[in-house]
Amino acid sequence: MKLNDRVIVVTGSTRGIGRAIAKACAEEGARLVICSRKKSAVKETVETFRESNWQVSGITVDVSTKGDIERLLQHAIETWGKIDVWVNNAGLSGGFRPLPEMSREEIGALVDVNLTAVLNACRIIIPYFIIQGGGILINMSGKGGRAEPSPFLATYSATKAAISNLTKSLSQENRAHPISIHSLLPGMVATDFYENMKVSPELAANLENLLYVQKAVGVPHDAVGRFLAKIIAQEA
Repeated sequence: MKLNDRVIVVTGSTRGIGRAIAKACAEEGARLVICSRKKSAVKETVETFRESNWQVSGITVDVSTKGDIERLLQHAIETWGKIDVWVNNAGLSGGFRPLPEMSREEIGALVDVNLTAVLNACRIIIPYFIIQGGGILINMSGKGGRAEPSPFLATYSATKAAISNLTKSLSQENRAHPISIHSLLPGMVATDFYENMKVSPELAANLENLLYVQKAVGVPHDAVGRFLAKIIAQEA
């Protein structure tokens, strides 16, 4: 049990990569706090995890809503007494389409979740880790995280490029403290990322090709979860 009694908070953790991360950490003995915007998804995940005798608590949270990240932090501390690891995983895709097809509201919502919420989470968890005397912060990156061109995913990729830069900057800022700050770019993961997104009609064939590639070479999300659990165990 490599993560025995470690308290790990994972945002956006009722499905996909986030759930896989939570599952892999729970299997290694961690105490989990999972969250989602959907109350039913939180309830189902908590019940399923507890059926395996994993230690888990859940809370309904919208990371883009003012005060919700603070509620998440407080819930974790009240439930488990501390936080050892915080994983910023929650995110939106924005669809597979040219930027002009996105509304101002859609752009704002994507940036709020993928970037602003991560900034606010880092803003509150880093001082907590400093006072505690240590901790691990992981920001999930994605396509665009290496600043590579990502046509038809421009807004999403811009937020992920920002996440990569943010993580490097925070790591440098906090060199004097025993805090491990990382970003993870998992590659093309075999989730429903491309399957449940808005797509321009003229790009349908392009998306279909991407789905074939994903099925052929995509990384299983369980593999991402196990990899991250291993990294946390090494850093803890």
